[in-house]
Amino acid sequence: MIKKLGITGLIVLLFASAVILFSAAFTVHQTQQALILRFGEAIRIVTNPGLHFKMPIADDAVYIDKRILDLDSESQEVIASDQKRLVVDAYSRYRITDALKYYQSVQTSARANARLSQILNSAVRRVLGAATFEEIVRDKRPELMKKITEQVNNEATALGMSIIDVKIRRADLPEANSQAVYMRMQTARTKEANDIRARGQEQAKIITSVADREAKIIIAEANKISEITRGEGDAERNSIYAESYGKDPEFFKFYRSMVAYEESLKSGDTRLVISPDTDFFNYFKDPLGSE
Repeated sequence: MIKKLGITGLIVLLFASAVILFSAAFTVHQTQQALILRFGEAIRIVTNPGLHFKMPIADDAVYIDKRILDLDSESQEVIASDQKRLVVDAYSRYRITDALKYYQSVQTSARANARLSQILNSAVRRVLGAATFEEIVRDKRPELMKKITEQVNNEATALGMSIIDVKIRRADLPEANSQAVYMRMQTARTKEANDIRARGQEQAKIITSVADREAKIIIAEANKISEITRGEGDAERNSIYAESYGKDPEFFKFYRSMVAYEESLKSGDTRLVISPDTDFFNYFKDPLGSE
């Protein structure tokens, strides 16, 4: 009986030892850090991954993520300094750098995201509310995001978090305003296109008139040269004719008659209403052209 009680006690002792050892051991993953609480009060932070030990029953391990985390903020309407309304959608990336402050201030990731979202939205309204519409959407967007990051980081430090960056995913006008702006832009672009077309047509008319004038000048010059050349050719031809006539009047007369026959008796509807006894037909009656 005593022997059985001894074995039972040993088993109970071994089981209790195993339970105590199991409750004392805990594992920290590479993406985590552990905050050790003793009766609800933080006593140390474990950042090295691997197997670690704590006091059984009295200590408890709270795991906190040490990776870069994302926070997507809901879209909100912001009024710029020039009184234009904008729908802004921003997001942030952050890391938990002080696990103790983080646990003491927010404890859970859901509460942390809620607090950080409020801080982010307030910073977005403050910074963008002091800028103009053009600065937000075009001119100074990187500078504005940097300023928002600094303001959010100043408040997030007290929560044990460090803001890596803040980005504005979208900054647009509300739907109704967007349609009105689109219509104004379309009207302005149509007017600009019409002005460009009008200037183009004006330039085309100028270029065409200049080209027509130059073409007329070129044609006139060409006609002038042609007439001069033709006159010189006619003068030379007449000179040759005169010289030929002086040398052999009969041959010249024969040649002129042959040319006249060729011109007047061409194929087609040729009609001559003249007497066959005229001098025009002398070479038809006599090769020597005698009467």
